[in-house]
Amino acid sequence: MNQQTEKSSSQHTAAYHLPVMLEECMEGLNIRPDGVYVDVTFGGGGHSREILSHLNVDGRLYAFDQDADAAANAIDDPRFRLIRENFKYMKNFLRLEGVRKVDGVLADLGVSSHQFDAAERGFSTRMDGPLDLRMDRRQENTAADIVNNATEEELLRLMTLYGELPNARSVARAIVTSRNKESINTTMQLRHAVEHTLPRNYENKYLAMIFQALRIEVNGELEALKMMLEQATEMLVSGGRLCVMSYHSLEDRLVKNYIKSGNIEGIIEKDFFGNPNVPLRAVARKAIRPSEAELNNNNRSRSAKLRVAEKI
Repeated sequence: MNQQTEKSSSQHTAAYHLPVMLEECMEGLNIRPDGVYVDVTFGGGGHSREILSHLNVDGRLYAFDQDADAAANAIDDPRFRLIRENFKYMKNFLRLEGVRKVDGVLADLGVSSHQFDAAERGFSTRMDGPLDLRMDRRQENTAADIVNNATEEELLRLMTLYGELPNARSVARAIVTSRNKESINTTMQLRHAVEHTLPRNYENKYLAMIFQALRIEVNGELEALKMMLEQATEMLVSGGRLCVMSYHSLEDRLVKNYIKSGNIEGIIEKDFFGNPNVPLRAVARKAIRPSEAELNNNNRSRSAKLRVAEKI
C-alpha cells in the first residue's frame, strides 16, 4: 500500500470509528511478531492496523465483521484477511483458512461511530431513520418487527433483562398502546411512543437503554458473545491472550464471569483435588478504563471497560 493510500485509509478509519484504548489493547495482546491474531470486531480497522504494525512477514491477522459497511475499510496487506461473518462462527471460518490455534483474540463490542452516525441504520436515538438496528442487514428481523409484534410480556422481558430499565413495565405498555393506533417503524416514532415514560433530565439515558435492549435482541448479541468466548478460549495457545472491551454492564458481567470461571454464570468448577478448573487467568484484577486524555479526545470511550485474560 503506498503512502497516500495508507494516509487516506487511516483518515477513513478515524471517520468510521476512533479505536478505543488502542495502546492498552496492544499491551494486553502482548503481540508476538510472528503470531496469529484475530480481531473479531473489525469495524473501521483501527485496532487491526495497529496489530499489523507489530507483526513481521510471518505474522497473520484475521478479522471478522458482519456489517457490510466495514468492508470499505479492508486492509490491503498479504498478512490480513477480512471475513464478513458474525464472530460467533469464528472457529469454523478460521478452520476454513487452515487456522486451528491463535496467539491472541481482540473484541471491541461497542457500536461503531459510523453505525451511530448513519441515520438509516437506526442506532441513534437522536436522528430519525428506519427502526432497524441490525448489525448484519442480510438477516430478516429488524427492531421494528420486534416492537410491532412482540407481546407486552415479551417487551417487558427485553426491557428488564437487556435494557435494565427500572420502569420496564411502563415502557412495554407505552409501546403496545402506541402501536395499536399506528405501526412503529422509525426511531422517532418509538421515541414519541415512550416519551412520557422517560424521567425528566434522564431522557437520553433511558432512550439509550431502550435501544440497547432492542439491539441486543435483534442481533442475539449475548449468545454470540458467549459462543465467541468459548471458541476463543479453545483456540488460544497456552499463554495466548484474550482482550475484550465492553460498553455496558450486561456484557462486562458476562466477560468478567467467563474469565473468572470459564462459564458465563461465574461458577468455578473444581477438580478431584479441589483445585479450580479454569481455562483463563485474568492479567489485570480490575477492568482497564480509558485515560483522562482519551476521555477528553473521544467521548464515546467513557463507558468502555477492557478485560484481559491469558490462556492457562
